[in-house]
Amino acid sequence: MITEFKMPKMGESISEATIISWLKNVGDFVEAEETILEVATDKVDSEVPAPVSGVITEIRFQKNDVVEVGTVLALIDSEGVQEARNKKQDVVEKSSITSSVSSRDQSRDEAPQLETRNSKLETRNSDAFISPLIISIAQKENLSIEELQTIPGSGTDGRLQKSDVFNYLKNRKYPLKSIPQPTTQNLQPTTFPKPKINFVEGKDRIVEMDRMRKMIADHMVYSKQTSPHVTSYIEVDVTNLVNWRNENKDKFQEKHNEKLTFTPVFVQAVAKAIVDFPMINVSVDEKNIIVHNDINIGMATALPSGNLIVPVVKNANEKDLVALAKDVNNLAEASRNNKLKPEQIQGSTFTISNVGTFGSLMGTPIINQPEVAILALGIIKKRPEVITTSTGDEIAIRSMMYLSLSFDHRVVDGFLGGSFLRKVGDYLEQFDANTTI
Repeated sequence: MITEFKMPKMGESISEATIISWLKNVGDFVEAEETILEVATDKVDSEVPAPVSGVITEIRFQKNDVVEVGTVLALIDSEGVQEARNKKQDVVEKSSITSSVSSRDQSRDEAPQLETRNSKLETRNSDAFISPLIISIAQKENLSIEELQTIPGSGTDGRLQKSDVFNYLKNRKYPLKSIPQPTTQNLQPTTFPKPKINFVEGKDRIVEMDRMRKMIADHMVYSKQTSPHVTSYIEVDVTNLVNWRNENKDKFQEKHNEKLTFTPVFVQAVAKAIVDFPMINVSVDEKNIIVHNDINIGMATALPSGNLIVPVVKNANEKDLVALAKDVNNLAEASRNNKLKPEQIQGSTFTISNVGTFGSLMGTPIINQPEVAILALGIIKKRPEVITTSTGDEIAIRSMMYLSLSFDHRVVDGFLGGSFLRKVGDYLEQFDANTTI
């Protein structure tokens, strides 16, 4: 029986992936669930297992090929599985015997082998695949592509690993310089004249978008072209919340071994508001509205490379503050170290973006398709405010912040968007200072 081995789906917004390397060849026997392929998307690198046990009879795509999700990558013949297993075992046993015999001659051949190995590592293939993680490290450390290609790789087929780059940087005396050449070719001429970009050779430099940045750019343009964006703003008093966190963050760390940031509180408030206004937790499919039962909150997160990724807190409405803090911290750590798994960046139904992290007062975020709304949270600032007390109006120092909600006006009108935003603000303002940790 011939089984088609297809490119799996890596996420809702991911339509293709790049083949990093095949771990098996045509004619090799593989067990079901055994990893046979490494692929990279604009967000993460992933290992892909075999769907069945059998012998690989055909491989249709090679390393560095960009393949759409659902495309047949290879064929696996599952006939005669037991015979193939026995044949594989015989090969392993013979290989171990051969290895034992050849080890006696190792000292004689060691010097020429080392010489050959070193000559191969002097330069890398200019077409070799470099993962998004390696590119992000290179950008941070001011490594050019040409310099990356001189670093010996210890991965499969000489693929460059993170440890290879860090080892190289430890002994790096000075950066290699490369002079980028300006590109004047217009690949997509339009009837509207393209504005001229002044390029001063020797002063200005050209940085080519990496694959992830190109995907982000396409996604943002698609979102603006698809959804008529409307943004509403409110200001909220989070003094009670700020005081509670300041008083409890050390105790929270000691008791639960987790940092207590504002993010899990924001996620909790949004999840509660979605329960009150479920029509904000939807997607649009042409003329139909898909109302999601699960409340999965995406967190727009900046990577060290400057790119963005959206890890997802699943079923946020079913978790208490401790569980949310653990999820948020784990996802943030995985994002920083580029260790997010495909399932951790898919399935979001609503997204938040904490622009206050960068000192922004407020923002006008772009909707993360196929969702219909996204919330931006501005910086928390202390300032004098007029408040009403039992003795009358007073001026007091309060911790204030702006919330801004961008929503898809095709299905979310001003009443729904405004009411939902106000409800999120209410949950933050009315945060219970007696919340147990």
